[in-house]
Amino acid sequence: MAALVPVTRVVSGMRPTGRLHLGHYHGVLKNWVRLQHEYECLFFVADWHALTTHYEGPAVVARSVREMVIDWLAAGIDAHSATLFVQSDIPQHAELHLLLSMMTPLAWLERVPTYKDQQERLREKDLDTYGFLGYPLLQTADILAYRAAFVPVGEDQIPHIEFSREIARRFNYLYGREKDFVERAEEALRKMGRKPAKAYQDLRVAYLERGDSEALDTARALVERQPNVTLGDKERLLGYLEGNGRLILPEPQPLLTNESRMPGLDGQKMSKSYGNTISLRETPDEVTKKVRTMPTDPSRVRRADPGEPGRCPVWPFHVIYSSTETRAWVEEGCRSARIGCLECKQPVIDAINAELAPIRVRAEELEQDPSRVRTILAEGARRARDIAEETLVDVRRAMNLIWD
Repeated sequence: MAALVPVTRVVSGMRPTGRLHLGHYHGVLKNWVRLQHEYECLFFVADWHALTTHYEGPAVVARSVREMVIDWLAAGIDAHSATLFVQSDIPQHAELHLLLSMMTPLAWLERVPTYKDQQERLREKDLDTYGFLGYPLLQTADILAYRAAFVPVGEDQIPHIEFSREIARRFNYLYGREKDFVERAEEALRKMGRKPAKAYQDLRVAYLERGDSEALDTARALVERQPNVTLGDKERLLGYLEGNGRLILPEPQPLLTNESRMPGLDGQKMSKSYGNTISLRETPDEVTKKVRTMPTDPSRVRRADPGEPGRCPVWPFHVIYSSTETRAWVEEGCRSARIGCLECKQPVIDAINAELAPIRVRAEELEQDPSRVRTILAEGARRARDIAEETLVDVRRAMNLIWD
């Protein structure tokens, strides 16, 4: 059976472990801003995920939740276009995680590539916990609870999405055919109304009896257009259309995002753990100070020494922020020693401050109105719970955990 997924829903989350920086903005938030206008998006604060590595010091998680959402909104995430919520406000995530754990082979968790890698990278933390071992399954529950079609991830996270697909596949294999599937599909058909239901039945017969693939495509489109049919019932109708059962948990697809090209102030990847970041709410003076004190080409010991932009940590910032003309000016001026390092850095300072200026303004407005963030998260949680509960009802029924 092919996975039947809602073609428009995207789910993504972010761990609250401190204020966001330019690496987050260029690597995640700018993509989210675009996606919210193309899909039905749910973006959540992954506070439970943060506890998998910060369980001994959870205060930073609690402090960071509101601050991170302010950064999201200031960066252009629109609460009217996307659903924003906190993971721990949706108990269905935990319930689905628990139910999926009953059928997840332990070896599947142990073979997730990032499990050993993260343990090696975070040696200073005690990560011999079930929470850390099981976080790919919690991530799977985050995704499957909303029957997401797509999950935006970097290439290094693709194994996690494949793990989620394997879990969905295994669940559907074990529990996919509802005992009253036909009755429930026919009940859903009645909700469509007489004329659409008649058209559906005719198209179904054309496909099942004559193999008319065009009729199948037309019937699928007819089902997707129905405003009075829930997502669960749409999936039943799609399965009934092809003579199959219903896939309770559709398999999500990765939506590959470009790796962030945002360098840190020291030439490494921008990361809080390296202390080389520029946060989204840095003041103009703080940005100026940080960029002016960046290391440069070590061969330029004196002002008159020629340099090579390719060896300088400032050059990648010019690649991101500067025009072709400015980059040519930097290359010629550096190699000929006609410009000094502080002159070279000024266009970067100006460009970063120009980019952050509207973000600072929006963030300050949100800081002055704490109730606005609380309201956005409360409304988002209500919407998310409704969607997730519909999934959980189907999961419980499939696993015989609903008694009439």
